[in-house]
Amino acid sequence: MTTLDTIRDAIPDYARDLKLNLGSVLSTTGAPGLNDRQIWSVALASAIAARNVGFAHNIETLAAAHLSAVQIDAARAAAAIMGMNNIYYRFLHLVEDAEYKTLPARLRMNVLANPGIDKQDFELLSLAVSAINGCGTCVSSHERVLRQHGMSREAVQSAVRIASVIHAVAGVLEQEAQRPRQEAAA
Repeated sequence: MTTLDTIRDAIPDYARDLKLNLGSVLSTTGAPGLNDRQIWSVALASAIAARNVGFAHNIETLAAAHLSAVQIDAARAAAAIMGMNNIYYRFLHLVEDAEYKTLPARLRMNVLANPGIDKQDFELLSLAVSAINGCGTCVSSHERVLRQHGMSREAVQSAVRIASVIHAVAGVLEQEAQRPRQEAAA
């Protein structure tokens, strides 16, 4: 059975700070400004974006105790749409030809208009995934929308802290899963 403790126990001692941070950022006291539903939605969208399938499955199992099926699908949708948008808008930001910004994107993004959950919560998920994917344009855009709709800086920071810890844990667990294969090949 997957528990937060079993995930934390799988984190090696060299990443002890991640063990400690994982336990704290997934609680309302460790993620000021966010409620339980927002915390677990951000954690799930972030785990999917981190691309460690086993870890994402474990986080989804834990998140299911806090989220409805619609909220789980919204976290998946945020990871999916931002996976596309972050690449496209990062390109627009990095390319040294401003004319690209005048061209229509011609990418379907219907889920942004109707995500199935509160739009502010979907913006929060999009922000977290955009932070993981490193799209400055999207991070700025989602942060701005959240702040315009009254979300505090502390809540925004909490979401990005969750994303950062989830991403780091996913990477460490993936590396540890590969270690026996690497050692056997040596």
